[in-house]
Amino acid sequence: MLVGDSGVGKTCLLVRFKDGAFLAGTFISTVGIDFRNKVLDVDGVKVKLQMWDTAGQERFRSVTHAYYRDAHALLLLYDVTNKASFDNIQAWLTEIHEYAQHDVALMLLGNKVDSAHERVVKREDGEKLAKEYGLPFMETSAKTGLNVDLAFTAIAKELKQRSMKAPSEPRFRLHDYIKREGRGASCCRP
Repeated sequence: MLVGDSGVGKTCLLVRFKDGAFLAGTFISTVGIDFRNKVLDVDGVKVKLQMWDTAGQERFRSVTHAYYRDAHALLLLYDVTNKASFDNIQAWLTEIHEYAQHDVALMLLGNKVDSAHERVVKREDGEKLAKEYGLPFMETSAKTGLNVDLAFTAIAKELKQRSMKAPSEPRFRLHDYIKREGRGASCCRP
């Protein structure tokens, strides 16, 4: 499930991942909730992701809260060109802790890094916040595709590992995977 303030690029990120395209032009807010499916090959195993795109606007929160408890993973987004969206991350985390499963896979994404000249949230600030909450973190761009596939693939690997892991198998480490595979990705460990 993708969550975060309205306008941070949740729908664009999802469309980039699903269709390899960028939704340019006029911004249209998601109303309530929408979803898309994509099948990934994760280490030779087909994994079907059902990705829920939520409305970031306050007036839809009661609708989206109902979906939190069934989510296996959450991608929490802020916009690096919008300080308020970054400042609201703590409120989103409070909401997640209140409504989501305690073991939900969670990742913090700073989106819109292609807009370098408009950036107001430094990469280091995102890294620091992620470290504070023990979250994997990376910066993404739905426009250029930077780290978009990586974010969803990392989550898919985590979910596959959780559902299929044999007791003797080494645990998949989301943080390590992002650090190893990311182009300009960053990762923090608590």
